[in-house]
Amino acid sequence: MRLIILGPPGAGKGTQASRIAEHYGIPAISTGDIFRANIKDETDLGKQVKEILSSGGYVSDDITNAIVADRLAQDDCEPGFLLDGYPRTLAQVDALDAVLAGQGHALDRVLELVVDDEVVVDRLMKRAETEGREDDTEEVVRERMAIYHRETRPLSDTYRERGLLVDVDGDGPVDEVFGRITTALG
Repeated sequence: MRLIILGPPGAGKGTQASRIAEHYGIPAISTGDIFRANIKDETDLGKQVKEILSSGGYVSDDITNAIVADRLAQDDCEPGFLLDGYPRTLAQVDALDAVLAGQGHALDRVLELVVDDEVVVDRLMKRAETEGREDDTEEVVRERMAIYHRETRPLSDTYRERGLLVDVDGDGPVDEVFGRITTALG
């Protein structure tokens, strides 16, 4: 199964992605995790990404597309995958379509976790406290939400038009949300 999980930062994508991946026996691929690993290891990419994220921005399409294409070419992705944090723009949708077409594949479904903005801000402020994540200041979180609504939200319309989008209420206990996801995927 080839899946994407969409939703604003803090909607619970990472939490649900790992559960979905385990349930379907596919890798969960998080661009955020890839970027954070590079930041931790202080690679050239990590230094570049850290500067971008600390200002509330998104990493460029060129960098992100190359990282995702490389990851999807790995053997464990042959039976499927779940992308978390990618695509974020319509240009990335086109790049992903091209990569999948080149492999003779297409997406099966796109899940969107729907959560109220203020709930997301509260979640991220709590996460910042408990995990010590420097990129989760309230100002940065609100900027990321604005970018999400402006640039990423249109992906929902694209995938809805293709008949791939499934909206899932992302508010509530983790197990309850996971139940809604598995029901939606059938």
